[in-house]
Amino acid sequence: MYAIVEMAGQQFKVAKDQKVYVHRLQTEEGKKVVFDKVLLLDDNGSVTVGAPVIDGAAVEAKVVKHLRGDKVIVFHKKRRKGYRKKNGHRQSLTEIIVESIVAKGAKKAAPAKAKKEAAPKKEAVKAAAPKKTEAPKAAPAKKAPAKAKADDLKKIEGIGPKIASTLVEAGIATFADLAKAKPAKISEIIADVRGNHVTDTWPKQAKMAAEGKWDELKKWQDELDGGKA
Repeated sequence: MYAIVEMAGQQFKVAKDQKVYVHRLQTEEGKKVVFDKVLLLDDNGSVTVGAPVIDGAAVEAKVVKHLRGDKVIVFHKKRRKGYRKKNGHRQSLTEIIVESIVAKGAKKAAPAKAKKEAAPKKEAVKAAAPKKTEAPKAAPAKKAPAKAKADDLKKIEGIGPKIASTLVEAGIATFADLAKAKPAKISEIIADVRGNHVTDTWPKQAKMAAEGKWDELKKWQDELDGGKA
């Protein structure tokens, strides 16, 4: 029995007890994870194709460890501009082992619909109109506190213009805000941004930036980036 399932934005053909390397997951090592986007199932020759996924089917796996892939050299060059840039990159991966393939019974429970509160009945008798009194003078409006100036979040390794604008819209506009956020919450905010993003180090990078430790941050970012050009 095997299945074709989507894991972390990629499609894999998997079977029981098979080891698979996928893009970095936020799940801790040793814990189980369920993938419910099963596109195809083959049970001893009986093939079921989803439309686009199979309702109730899932692949259950266990996170073995987190690791980084082989180093890849990324070289940029512009003709007749004298521009050359060389960077190294190592993809963050997660090793998982498939424990079981569930054909039925993994359907998620539908969220309960909130009951609409009954609208209050209109009063049959109108209340007597109050006597006109002199309107009290309105108190002077208080000035809204000035908003803190936004930081350039793109200075954090792994954050581009699209992610930076998404974080600002979510209320994370400064290095101090990002330092207080948890990686899992950040991943939830940028879930709709295309690509695979590892947010584990972003809060720590932001804390160093907020404290003005730029030299120390730059040195660490070179290591994260796989080497300086």
